[in-house]
Parts: sequence; structure tokens; C-alpha cells
Amino acid sequence: MYTIGRVAALTGVPVATLRAWERRYGVVAPVRTDTGYRLYDASALSAITRMRSLLDEGFGPKAAAAKVVAERMALQPESGATTADPGGDDEPSVARFLAAAITLDSAELGRSLDEMFLAMSFEAALDRRLMPAVRALGDAWQKGELGVGGEHVASAAVIRRLGTAFEAAALDVDGPRILTGLPAGSRHEIGILAFATAARRCGLAVLHLGADLPNDMWVHAAAAYGAEAAVLAVPTAADIDSARSAVDAMSQAHPQLLVYVGGDRQDAVTPPAHALGQDIAFAARHLADTLARQNKGTRP
Repeated sequence: MYTIGRVAALTGVPVATLRAWERRYGVVAPVRTDTGYRLYDASALSAITRMRSLLDEGFGPKAAAAKVVAERMALQPESGATTADPGGDDEPSVARFLAAAITLDSAELGRSLDEMFLAMSFEAALDRRLMPAVRALGDAWQKGELGVGGEHVASAAVIRRLGTAFEAAALDVDGPRILTGLPAGSRHEIGILAFATAARRCGLAVLHLGADLPNDMWVHAAAAYGAEAAVLAVPTAADIDSARSAVDAMSQAHPQLLVYVGGDRQDAVTPPAHALGQDIAFAARHLADTLARQNKGTRP
């Protein structure tokens, strides 16, 4: 949970504006402590980030708020329903995706992916549906409920879908330049590609380097591309050491480069890297806002 001051710092939305969005539009409904302080959860942070993104796209405050509220409502179960958390494995499209992977039904995999992105923004679908589906896939494989073939077919379908979205997102963007990818030996690419796509949709000029990238190539790419930031995923415990090594190599070669880490094991990679958290949409917007503020502060 986050205090209103922390939310303001993370999102770049002033405290007074956060209060106004709550009072006038009902964008979020933070819980209150016994002493009256507001506390915001990850879902509220995502809604605030989405609101700001819509305003940046040219929506008026009232229209943007209505869209955010509608998207959040679409994620809630109907009154009296027994549906589990919409981001959990019981969400219908997630269940369909897993069943299609188990039966090697590629057509059904495509239909379930289509369903995941219905009735909500691309960013909301990433965090609420796609990534839970990917986690369910990994859990089923570890339990022996899913064969290697099914895991490969399903993962390839997700990679194709994200790759298409990545290529379609602002190819000519001229925003701050960032690198995304995986450290040497790491091959679980779905999470970082999802982030790269969300970041490009936030206006960042993303060069996605892909999986299994040696340290010297990270260092070279940062210089050749003129990157302001690099983002590595640390999806498994086996990736921790190589991620630390890549972070150290870039930080030593390019002291001014901002280095960030995401993924399930991001907290194991210590500074100078910065952890982005588990919410992809919020992480992408937070990085975009951070770089925008930094660039504004360095202008003559």
C-alpha cells in the first residue's frame, strides 16, 4: 500500500490532483486509516497511471475518468457471481488459454488471446490477463500437467502476438531512447517483450535486444543507440547472477545510464539497478515520466 505522497512521487500527479480525481470523478477509492490517511494499492496506481496516459493523449478529464472507470468495471465480477479475482487463473480467457495449451489447439490459443484483449486497454490486459496466463502456463508445466510441446506452442503464440503489437506501436517515435532485453543465458522473453511494447506505447523509443545478450553487447548497444536507460528482466533465480553482471558492466562503462530491472527476481539485483515492480503498465509509465522529467530538467 502507498501513501498519497508516495503515489504523487511515483506517478508525477500532484497530491491536490489525486484528491480532485477521487472527489470529482471516482477514478480511485483509496482506503482510509483510522487517522484518515489515504492508502493506495497497485490497482489504484494502475488506474492513476492510465488516467494520466489518457490525458496525455488528449482526452478531457471527464472523458478520461469515464474510460478508466469503465475499464475497471469490466474487470469486476457481476453482482452475485463467484468468479475469482479477474487477474487469476480462474479468469475465463486464462482458463481457455491453458486448456488450449494442454490440448495443443493453436486455433483456440489464438481465440483465447483475442479474448484477453477485449473490453479493456492493451496495458490492462497485459497485467490482468496475459501475464497471469503466462504464470499459469509455467505452473502447469512444473506440476506435470502440461508437456514441453504445449508450453512451447503457447509461448510462441504469445511472443507472436506481442511482437505484432510491438511493431505496430509508434515505430517513428522520437522519445527518450531505452534498451530492453535479457542478460546472458536468460531466455524467458515474454515479460520483457510485454514491457517493451507498453514502453513504446508510452512514447519511449525502445530498441528491444531480445534474449541471452552478453555483457559486451549491452555495453555496445547503450553507446551505439545513445540510450538513456536500459531495462533487463530477471525472470528466474538462474538469471540473477548474469543480470547483476550485466548491470555492473553497463554502470561501469556508462555511469550516466539509468539501469532498471523487472521480472519475478528483480529484488535480488541490488543497486545501482532500480526495481520497476510487477505491474507492467505502471512500470512503463513510471519510466517514461522519469525520463521526461529528467530531460526537462536538463534543458538549457
